This record gives sequence, structure tokens and C-alpha cells, in this order.
Amino acid sequence: MRIGVKDNIDVAGVVSTCGSRFFEGQVASRDSVVVTRLLGAGASVTAKLNMAEFAVGVTSQNTAGPVPRNPWDLSRVPGGSSGGSGSAVAAGLVDASLGTDTGGSVRLPASACGVTGLRPTWGAISNEGVYPVSEDFDTVGPMARTVGEVARLFSVLSRATDLGGVARRIGVPRVFVTDDIDPAIADAVSAAARELESLGYELVPVDVPGAGSAQDIVYTLIYYDLARRHRERLEQSPELFQPATLERISLGSSISENQRLLALAGRDEYRAGLAGLFSDVDVVLTPTMPVDVPFIAGGAGVVEQSRRMGQLTYPWSLHDGPTLALPIGFHPSSGMPIGAQLTAAAGRESVLFDVGARYQQVTQHEQVPPTLAQLTTSDISVQ
Repeated sequence: MRIGVKDNIDVAGVVSTCGSRFFEGQVASRDSVVVTRLLGAGASVTAKLNMAEFAVGVTSQNTAGPVPRNPWDLSRVPGGSSGGSGSAVAAGLVDASLGTDTGGSVRLPASACGVTGLRPTWGAISNEGVYPVSEDFDTVGPMARTVGEVARLFSVLSRATDLGGVARRIGVPRVFVTDDIDPAIADAVSAAARELESLGYELVPVDVPGAGSAQDIVYTLIYYDLARRHRERLEQSPELFQPATLERISLGSSISENQRLLALAGRDEYRAGLAGLFSDVDVVLTPTMPVDVPFIAGGAGVVEQSRRMGQLTYPWSLHDGPTLALPIGFHPSSGMPIGAQLTAAAGRESVLFDVGARYQQVTQHEQVPPTLAQLTTSDISVQ
């Protein structure tokens, strides 16, 4: 199997730039744990894939190479921060890829590029040899065309033991599918829910307690970590950052220790509420992204666009359990892919794989982009 890995994941003897000129020419001295596991299972690492600078951003802006493009429409973003990882799989340049997901950086590219991606249970896959964003939220996640391929990769990469299980009840939150969601995306998720119901699952209307404040809690904790991780760079060479990266990292400089502690308390309260939710249902179904895939030259501000695109992924980053993103259709106006998320309690990846694989057996959403003949490796940013 040909595997591409995001450029913040170390491959011995290969440059790892993290999408930034700060790390230009930096060569990894040894393989990350995830690469070691892949090689040990007989996979071939054939590409390093471009990304948002320091894995900060949902559009994969960077200073180390060309901006990754979406193979469904080269004028649109591939999502981020693992944009190259999503693009390369969709374009068929690799069979599968590894990305990293802190606030949605596997799930958003999976949605935007029409592939399948997993944010695993936090801690299930080693982060050793992966440059961090926020160690309390960072996860490595596999991406491929199908749920079955993602499941096989997870079995190689994971250090956790999943006891298995079968889902029976799927929660559909009222709070996520509202007037704030693009109507075409809401319709696609509703259609996916009906398809799952036809497969024998019971649909249960649910509320996700604390979902309204979850995104702000995650932002507070991640930005706090970012500002401290990059403090010297911010003080000594801020001009070397891509402007969008600089804006987002700088936000964390004003976050106090007391605000961080309040956010941690909010995280604990949110997770307690989710424990009750997952005692009632096995899986929760939500959209992955609330809007159509944006153009690269979009008009929204950096932070505003990030908040909007990640509106539905950040709440599940505050959860310590897994979320599987998979394609569920195409936008009637643009023809771009639409994705949904399936989320379960910690350690329950197999439940997600079971639901997702059954869904993909009866649907036809894992399609090849029509623009492949126009693509070059620089469009996907393969190194």
C-alpha cells in the first residue's frame, strides 16, 4: 500500500517542514512511531504531503510550498490542516495517508475532498515523532477512500484494544442541523440518516449538552498552547509566519492562566455530559462542515473562516472518543463533496467502522474527482 504522510510526521532521512519556512531543510533523524508501524506492516511511505503551517488553519495555507488544492475543483481549498493528505488520497496519488487532527484537521479535508478519515480516541495512536499543536488534543488519523481501508490502517497504528460491538441506536442532534447549516448539507445528512434507518438502526433525537460553548473552550486551550509553543518565533521573527498563521497563533498571547483553567473545567463538564449521551445512544451523526467547500481566494477573515468551517468538528475534539468522517453526497450547486461525522464513546472505533462500512456498502459516494487529468503533483503539494 502506498502511504503519504503529513509533513509534521517524521520519516527518517526526509525533510519535515511542518509547512513552514522556519523548518526549511530540517531532516528527521528517525521515523515516527506511526511510520515505524506502517513500514513494519509492509506499507511503503511514498510521499510527504503539504499542510497548513504548523498545522494551524483549515485552508492549508503555508510558507514551505504551494498551497494544496482540491482535486474536485482546483480553485477551492482541500480543507486543513491536513489538506495535502486529503487531496492526495482523492486524486489517487497515494492509496492512503496520515494526517493529524487537533480541531478537525483530518475530518475537514476528508469532507472537502470526498474521502474517509478518522480522528481516533485520544491517545489510541502514538504522537511520538509528530510535531505538536496542542498535546491535549492532537491525534494522528488515517485517511483513505473507504471505511474498510481506514479500519485496517487503524488496526496497524493503534496501541489500544477495541473490544468491538454493534451499534443499534444512532443519535441525531437537533442543535447541529439548524438554520445555521447550509440547507443542502442539512438535507444530505438527513438523507444519510434515513439510509441508516433503512439498514435497521434506530434514530434517536438527542441534544449534545454544552455543544454551544465547546468550540470556544477548544479554541482557548489550543491557542494558549500555540502561543507558548511559538513564543520565541513570535518575538524574534514574526514576519516569517504566513499571515494567517501569525494571526491565529497571536490570539493565544492574550489568554491568561485563569482562562485556561476555566476552559479545562468546562472541558471536564462537557465530557461528563457526553458520558450520559453515549450511555443512551451508540453513535451520534452530525455534518462535518456546515458550509460548501470555500474558494482559495475567499473573502472571509482568517479567524472567521476557521471558526465557521470548524464549527462542527471542534465540539467533537473536546470529546476524548473517536469520530469517523465519510462522504455522503455532493452539493447540488457546486458539485463538491459533502461529509458527515459518526462519533462514539472512547475506545469504540469498531462501532463506527461497522456503521460506516454498512453505509458505504449501499451508497455510491466514494467517487473519483473529474479534474484528475488536470492535476500535477504541485497542485496536491507532494514532496
